Amino acid sequence: MTEHRVRLGVIGHGTVGAAFVRLVKQQSDTIAARSGVRLEVARVAVRNIDAHKGSIAAEVMTTDAEFVVNDPTVDLVVELMGGVELPRKLILAALKSGKPVVTANKALLAHHGAELFAAADDAGIDLLFEAAVCGGIPLIRPLRESLRGEPIKRVLGIVNGTTNYILTKMSEEGQSYADALAGAQSLGYAEADPTADVEGLDAAAKVSIIASIAFGCNVVASDVYSEGISKISAADIAIAKRLGYAVKLLAIAEYDKLNGEVSVRVHPVMLHKSHPLASVRDAYNAVFVEAESAGSLMFYGRGAGGAPTASAILGDVVAVARHIALNSVGQRETDYADRDIAPIESTKTKFLIRLEVADKAGVLAAIATTFANHGVSIQTVNQSGRNSDAEVTIVTHLATEGELKATVATLKAMDIVNNISSVIRVEGALPA
Repeated sequence: MTEHRVRLGVIGHGTVGAAFVRLVKQQSDTIAARSGVRLEVARVAVRNIDAHKGSIAAEVMTTDAEFVVNDPTVDLVVELMGGVELPRKLILAALKSGKPVVTANKALLAHHGAELFAAADDAGIDLLFEAAVCGGIPLIRPLRESLRGEPIKRVLGIVNGTTNYILTKMSEEGQSYADALAGAQSLGYAEADPTADVEGLDAAAKVSIIASIAFGCNVVASDVYSEGISKISAADIAIAKRLGYAVKLLAIAEYDKLNGEVSVRVHPVMLHKSHPLASVRDAYNAVFVEAESAGSLMFYGRGAGGAPTASAILGDVVAVARHIALNSVGQRETDYADRDIAPIESTKTKFLIRLEVADKAGVLAAIATTFANHGVSIQTVNQSGRNSDAEVTIVTHLATEGELKATVATLKAMDIVNNISSVIRVEGALPA
């Protein structure tokens, strides 16, 4: 087999970038034998050359990312620097100059994916991004290729390992949210400022990409309703366990064929223990796909980390390198359907509501009437008393977010309601 040499220009040499460069060196012979393509790391853009001495040959390193993009000897650009505006500029320049790009930048694609895919389409070259969502888990390629002719109904995903680790520790070890978060930070799962993870912003960026691919429409991060786990309490975890549920932060994308709308959201849910996602522990990710003909599919693995993410990047790089060798191009991402994003108020789900109420006659009847007046049907109700107060736990049938919000607003104004402790969405049927 005749080898075709493909020279790589890598932008960024942090945890992922360093793991990728090592992996290319380790797997070079194997890749060449299997694909006929010899990968060579020709340029690496770093912030500080001195910090990388010994790990990269001096003649390969540069602090000028634009130099990497413009180097005529570079055949393929691998963007691993993070951020949004500068990577956007660099990738657009690479595509305009006829160089295909592989990126792991979820934030960039969540905000500017349509623009970048259009630029790749215009140039007739590849822009691949498997590692942008769920690290080393093969997800994007199955959605883009294996399920290309398959109508997808819904995608549910645990796509943030930090929050899943926190919720696991709260559930299995009885840790408080604060202690579990501190543990995640000590292990490097969470940043010093964990906002992007715990408030659902990281998951929102990822699910916008998933929804765009799954439903063939342009979804950006700002389209995604996001709600994090910072308000989840030990009491929420306890009641979920009592009812046979696990609390998870889910990214949900679903398509309503009747009205042609796509719903995209991130929020905590009580997920029934029978669902495969309920058993996903610690910092692992998993994505559950519901398709019309293929049925239910699940993708599971480590969603972050240098080595798993580098593996996904390398898979894209080999695919693009093969296209370069064969003078071909892969699937395009610009054929978007015109689909509206459903407002969160119209999205239907079940809810669990915990209320602290006055423990006296007629309270339950008044609360039930309030739910009925707003069109929300109650599935189950449980009351436990303590002193002069009582805690009421209600699980509803399917209701819209708008109906539930109106119900909660009315409840808050009632003299008999002392506090609404929590409102959590429910996925799956309550056990009999």
